[in-house]
Amino acid sequence: MSKPSTIKSTAFIPAQYVIIEYRDRPEGSESKLNTYSDGFKVLKTIGKLYKNYHPLGFFGRISTILILASALLFLPIAIKFLQTGFVPNFPTLIVSGFIVVTAIISYFAGLILETLTEKERQEFEFRLQVIENLEKSIKNIDFK
Repeated sequence: MSKPSTIKSTAFIPAQYVIIEYRDRPEGSESKLNTYSDGFKVLKTIGKLYKNYHPLGFFGRISTILILASALLFLPIAIKFLQTGFVPNFPTLIVSGFIVVTAIISYFAGLILETLTEKERQEFEFRLQVIENLEKSIKNIDFK
C-alpha cells in the first residue's frame, strides 16, 4: 500500500500568494540572527517534523543505532565466553540486554505511531472530500 503524496493530501487547501515589499537593512543596524543557536533550532524543528510525519523511519533509525550499540557491547563478552566458558563482565551483559529491549520498544513505538499517522492522513483526506462534496451540493441547490 503506497502512502498518499503530500501534494494530493493538500490539493483542496486554498493557497494564496502574498506580495511583500523588500528593503535593505537600515544603516548601522545589526542582525539578530545567531548562526549556531538558530541553526540548532532549525535542525530541532526538522527532527520534530520528521518524527511526527515519519515515525517509523525516526524510531526505526533509533532502534538500529541501539541494536548496533548493544552488539558492540555484547560481542567482546560473547567472544570471551566462547573462549573460556565464563562471562567476565555481567554488568556489561545486562546493559547490553537492556539496550536491546529499548531498541525493540522503540521499533514497536514507531510501528504504532506510523499506523496512527496513516489513519490521521486518511481521515484528513476523507474530511477534505466531505467538504468538497458539501460545496458541490450547495452550488447545486436552487434558492428560489
